[in-house]
Order: sequence, then C-alpha cells, then structure tokens
Amino acid sequence: MKGLILCAGKGTRMRPITYAVPKMLIPVANKPVIHYAIEAMKESGIKEIGFVVSENRAELEPALGNGKKWGMKFEYVMQEKPRGIAHAVLCAEDYVGKEDFVLYLGDNLLERGIKELVDDFRRAKPNSAISLIPVKEPRHFGVAVVKGDSIISLEEKPKKPKSNLAIVGVYIFDSNVFKAAKRIKPSGRGELEITDTISELVRMGLNVKPHLVQGWWRDTGQKSDMIEANQAVLDSIAADIKGKVDEVSLIEGRVVIDKGAEVTGSRIRGPVVIGSKAKIINSFIGPYTSIGDDVTVENSSIENSIVMSGTRISDVSRRIESSLIGNKAVIEGADITASASISVTIGDLCRIEVD
Repeated sequence: MKGLILCAGKGTRMRPITYAVPKMLIPVANKPVIHYAIEAMKESGIKEIGFVVSENRAELEPALGNGKKWGMKFEYVMQEKPRGIAHAVLCAEDYVGKEDFVLYLGDNLLERGIKELVDDFRRAKPNSAISLIPVKEPRHFGVAVVKGDSIISLEEKPKKPKSNLAIVGVYIFDSNVFKAAKRIKPSGRGELEITDTISELVRMGLNVKPHLVQGWWRDTGQKSDMIEANQAVLDSIAADIKGKVDEVSLIEGRVVIDKGAEVTGSRIRGPVVIGSKAKIINSFIGPYTSIGDDVTVENSSIENSIVMSGTRISDVSRRIESSLIGNKAVIEGADITASASISVTIGDLCRIEVD
C-alpha cells in the first residue's frame, strides 16, 4: 500500500502567511502540519509516499526531501492546475499503479492517526474505506449516509443533511477509483469532486466501507482552525525542560523548553512549547502557545498563538492572543502600560509597530 498526500492547494484562506509559506509547512506545536501526516503514514506501515504538488514544489521538496529522514521513499507528482481532489488523484495514477493507497489531505490532523483505518482495510479488503466523524453542523461538510457496514450515498454540504457523519480528509482506495474519477463530470465550481467519485464507486456496485474516526480531527485550512489544532496537540504534551530558566522565572503546568532556549524574568503557563535558541525575557507566555526556534519575546505577553521561527516581539503593551505570526516577523511597541489585547495574522518578514 502506498500513501498519497495532497499538497497542491494555494492556501488562499490563510493569506497573507501562505504567500511565503505553503500551508502544510505552517507549524502546529512547532512541527509542520504535513509532518503529522507523514508520521501517521509511517506508523500504519506505509513506506512510500507520493506528494501531489503545484508551484509550491519549490518549497516543499527541499523541506521534505526524498524520505530518507523518515526511513521512507518520497516522490512528487505535479498537478498543474487546481481542478479538484479527484483530479489530483488522476494525476497520481501512474505513481500509484495497481496498488491500494491512502489518500490524505495534507492540511488534516487526526489525534489517533490512520493505523486503525489501514488495519481495518487490510482485514476487510473492501474497494474503498472512507473516514467519517459525527459533527454538530453537518451541512458545512461532505456527508455520508451509512447502512449496515456500507456507505450508500454522499452529499456535499447539503442544506438538509440525511446524517451527521462528516467526511474526514483521509480515504483508502483500490485502483477502481481511477475508473470512477474518469466517469464523473466537473461540479458547478469546475472541479472533479472526490464525493462524486465515491458516489460513482457506490453506483458501480463496489464495496465502500465507512470508518468512524476515534479522537479529534482538525482541518487546518483557516487561521482559527490552525489555532484550534495547536491547542489540541499541546493538550497532549508532557513537561520537558532542557533549556535554561533563571531563578525568578515561574514555570506552571506542562511546558516544553528546547535545548538552547533561555527564559529570564518571565512567567510561562502551559501547555506551551518553546523552541531551540528562543529567548523569553520579562514576558508572559501561554497557555496554548507555541514559540518557534530563534524567537525573541521581550517585555510582552502572548497566549493562544503560534509564533514561527526567527520572529522578534518586544515592548508590546497589549496582550497578543489568538494570533498566527510568520517567520522572521517583527512586532514592536512603544511602552508596556496599556492593557487591551490584539489578534494578528502576519506573514514572513512583516513588521508591525503597536502604540
């Protein structure tokens, strides 16, 4: 079985940060989102992964390499234009060949990975397995109707859902999926939809099996989703302090401080992750904040945020919260007396001055 991770999206809902960083490389708890997908594949026993990419290949391939780091083999498949998930699958037909494969949307996070899904598929040997999860507002998702141990119909964002089972962005297919994808027509938005493809598999009389996801699921397509994913992952960390913390600093709860980081005259309230060579000086960090490598925070307060590598935040009088801050950004303030808070999304190398 091979893995196929879709990475060709432009991340328009995450701009301006995705002008410089592909959304799959944005870190959650100081680890790029796509690393969670790769690790889930490896844990399930998959040894070969194809990444469907676009012009972002120039950033993704150097960042991920050939798979040797993970003891796996990576290849890259081009999707020249964004024509839908099913189109991306067709782009990878030559790569996949006749093998079964896991299709994983690269901006998804699953608490318990995909091992249960893969094990169930290998045991039952259906033509397809679709990950589903109960949700409160199914009209915002693709929705599956299940009868017994089979999926009998699917709808994309229905006004009146027939079930509460949302389609998660992780699937397993055998080679019949290529035949089904070639039979469907573009949707109203001009794309070949994966829901239409799965519906075609059902019409073909093939066995499409539901798999109920255990634990949480996050789609990190927007800033708020990314912040929520960061919270979810940080909730599972264990305290691990390898950096330097001076005698007057206060560390509360589950806090990870990487080797080479320094905390001086500050209060850190977990769950928090602080990367290598970061410097936290006379500041408050946390909870639910991840601070990247080589970040400096001085005379400032941050919580429920993601701060990427090389950024400098100093003398900001207002508390920074629910923010996504890119690499090597600069946020500076004039004093530390005001009490209001701010929330920002800024990309790489941006600069903000706060009065």
